[in-house]
Amino acid sequence: MANATVASPTATTIAGQKYGSMSRDRRWALRWSYFFLVLFAIFFLMPPVYMLITSLKSSQEISAATNPWWVNSPTLSNYIELLTQNQYLIFFRNSAIVAVLTVIITMAISVIAAFALARMKFWGSATLATGVFLTYLIPETLLFIPLFKMFAWVNETMGIQLMNHWWTLIILYPTLTVPFCTWIMIGYFASIPKELDEAALIDGATWTQTLTKIFIPVALPGIIAATIFCFTVAWAQFLYPLAFTTSTTELVLPVGIVTTLIKGDVFNWGQIMTGALLGAAPPLIIYAFLMDYYIAGLTAGATKG
Repeated sequence: MANATVASPTATTIAGQKYGSMSRDRRWALRWSYFFLVLFAIFFLMPPVYMLITSLKSSQEISAATNPWWVNSPTLSNYIELLTQNQYLIFFRNSAIVAVLTVIITMAISVIAAFALARMKFWGSATLATGVFLTYLIPETLLFIPLFKMFAWVNETMGIQLMNHWWTLIILYPTLTVPFCTWIMIGYFASIPKELDEAALIDGATWTQTLTKIFIPVALPGIIAATIFCFTVAWAQFLYPLAFTTSTTELVLPVGIVTTLIKGDVFNWGQIMTGALLGAAPPLIIYAFLMDYYIAGLTAGATKG
């Protein structure tokens, strides 16, 4: 007869206490997690909710200083007035053109640079890669000063007017976007197994063919993440267009809303909030549909193997 093994009551009790304690700890951890998530959501959703509520109020209701979190007489007059103004449409068009062209230029530079630094090992490549990232760490509040002086020098010595044109921003924005996008792509390219490019080179593929036919399709989540970041920076940038553009027809959305809807000490809060909400819509839509790719691209290279 086979010997039957019977667990002792003491062992069973200890195991039950252990798992019961783990279960209680897990429940408390989940409760605290939900508590801080709700707190986080409330804290970060308050500004856009307030903007939406204010955009649905008339100027009279805003001036009346009633409950700021409640709309007594909802109206779409702010949206209608803003969208029928030619100025706002010009701002939106300028922002869209600048953002799209900045993305194209940035990704064309960043993908090639990241591929060279991550896979084509050469003397000083690691130092150069670190230098690219350190360039991104320079605050834009310091970087725009030498850029302004350089553009002024070009205007004085060569007679090329680079100031007060929306296309000037296409030259400026890559100084912010290329370093970080290159750094993101370096991490993603480095996470791709080396056997892929080694097999391609053995089969006779050139470095260009290896990049276009192997690495770009495999690294698509990282490229999308860098593209989203680049578009967001180009769309929401405020300091550079404020310093380099002044004419109404050359302004982009963030600066145009502030300079045209604030006249002296008069703030048209209804239209300011409406313009800010409409301006936030394109990045919000992009993030909503491509969030999974963005997270995958940012976390690439965090693990080995």
